[in-house]
Amino acid sequence: MTAALLANVLYSSGFVLEKKALAALPEVDFRRPARLLRLVLGSPLWIGGSLALAAGFGAQLAVYRTLPIAAAQGIFVSGLVLLVLLSARLLGEETTGRERYALGAILLALLMVVLSLREGSDTVSRSAPYPLILTVCVPSLAMGVWLYGAAERRARHRHRMPTTGVEYGVAVGLLYGVSSLAIKGVSGYLTAGGPGSALVGALRSPYPYLLLFTGGFGLVMSQAALQRCRASLIVPVCTTVTCLFTAVLGTLSFGEALPHEPLRLALRLAGTALAVTVLLTMPKHDTAPPRPPVRAKELTEP
Repeated sequence: MTAALLANVLYSSGFVLEKKALAALPEVDFRRPARLLRLVLGSPLWIGGSLALAAGFGAQLAVYRTLPIAAAQGIFVSGLVLLVLLSARLLGEETTGRERYALGAILLALLMVVLSLREGSDTVSRSAPYPLILTVCVPSLAMGVWLYGAAERRARHRHRMPTTGVEYGVAVGLLYGVSSLAIKGVSGYLTAGGPGSALVGALRSPYPYLLLFTGGFGLVMSQAALQRCRASLIVPVCTTVTCLFTAVLGTLSFGEALPHEPLRLALRLAGTALAVTVLLTMPKHDTAPPRPPVRAKELTEP
């Protein structure tokens, strides 16, 4: 539980720092990854945010070694509250009433998932069949990249209303969902034998290569989307998609059984259904384009 809460703090802080750094940079484009990387790596604030996210990755590994996938995802979603608070405080982002209701519904879905857990009775699986993992992950990666490209094409249309970032969040969330399954797979090797055998076993699996793909594409895609859209909306959407993807497909892939008691099973299924419903009903467009940040030079001009 402590590692999960630490991961929440690190992830929320990392995203907010990266968003703050991106606001001060020229516009980035995921179709020009080399330029994007050159810009962000020249920002100390962005580097600090990325280090926080990397530390959150380490905490997430520890969580997957001790908790079932569905339980871990339920706790990770609780970090959305901290993210919204940090975004309002440090970035000046304001959420609409409809968006606040949506976040409240997501937290209710989290509570339902947590109440469906019973310590000591839920199985923590260590491995999954590689063909099954690839069957789940490869189409999901293709779908994520396609959705992102479609969102980019629609956003470039003139006269189109500004996007809230829901489409970007879903696309990146699919990539990070695959990444989360890969982290779960790698964590299983950390408990088997010494460091050498664990490393060899992991390299023989598809998990490190899935992490490389999702790490590279996810970095470029998420930074371009984060610069255009509010962190207080795009990150919750991304996080919810990642958690749903990992909890549902990860539970099935790794063979972690659903609760047998009717009440616990109903809570887990209803929580998942509620989160999906919220995603489908969230607004896709901002009512007004965001105001550009006022630069110091503009403040001094008469």
